[in-house]
Amino acid sequence: MNADLVPVPSQLLERLAAVGVDVARVLQHARLSRSQLAARTRVTTREFFAFWRAVEEVSGARDLGLRLGSEAFPHQLDVASLAALHAPNLGEALKKLARYKRLVCPEEVGIEIVDGEALIRFDWILADEQVPLLIVDGAFATVVALARRGTGRPMVPRRVELTRRPAGEATLRRHFGCDVHFDAPLDLLVLDERALAEPFVTHNEDLLEVMLPGLEAAVAEQEPTRTVADDVRMILGRGMHGERPTVEKIADEMRMSPRTLQRRLEAAGTTYQALLDEVRRQSARRLLANTNLDAGEVAFLLGFEELNSFTRAFHAWEGTTPARWRESDNSRT
Repeated sequence: MNADLVPVPSQLLERLAAVGVDVARVLQHARLSRSQLAARTRVTTREFFAFWRAVEEVSGARDLGLRLGSEAFPHQLDVASLAALHAPNLGEALKKLARYKRLVCPEEVGIEIVDGEALIRFDWILADEQVPLLIVDGAFATVVALARRGTGRPMVPRRVELTRRPAGEATLRRHFGCDVHFDAPLDLLVLDERALAEPFVTHNEDLLEVMLPGLEAAVAEQEPTRTVADDVRMILGRGMHGERPTVEKIADEMRMSPRTLQRRLEAAGTTYQALLDEVRRQSARRLLANTNLDAGEVAFLLGFEELNSFTRAFHAWEGTTPARWRESDNSRT
């Protein structure tokens, strides 16, 4: 499992103050102090999320994530983004971003090609709560900025899909230049697959030859810390959009037999069903709390064959029905 350490750029507080954010109030709301951030350059996922929720609450600026994400290029790049910027084309850039992002923080970049589209998503491996909106917006803005900076020309996504209720559509459409879909099962940035072949004017093979051996060594060192349960959780999470999750499908994606997968999970002290229930529960809470999807739509997205099955499962998890949970304070915690 990845270490729960998220980098906080030293200039972040200064940048927030420069755009009019009351940093003192942000830190108070997040229950952090300047001395804490000065003493350590990394925080936990929970602290990082609390910080960005406080920024959103205090600033009231819904476009702040977009602005900060766009400003990352060409400055303030982590090693994953730097390697991506100097790749030969957009597709290779995204592969490098996905491969090396986990070296920076407990976050994974997923890239899936479906029907001529490249679906890009960011997963916080150790998160047990909804990712703050500013982080989602900032991540997608950073990818678009990478594409525009690397190709040297405007790069317009096909669409952006967001797991949130409709809000700020005009701002998002203006920034990305494409349609924005709300009440989505997953947060996705969708590009035309053909855009992946776009060459990068920032390609620098000499720099990559210097960087990549060290990055690959770091990846090799980190890989043994990942568990089969971690991988199953990630694959299940990506599939919460109407697919019927089966151990056979997961095993096939992990290139092993269902029997081998189940045996390895048992050796790790868990089961496929336990992980499926865990991911379904987290996904159900996220969708009920952050979208206008009704219980039947949520049940479909989680792969339940009928609403009653979902309702029974949810009651076992939360002790109440989906509708009552959504109306309660639970959905806001």
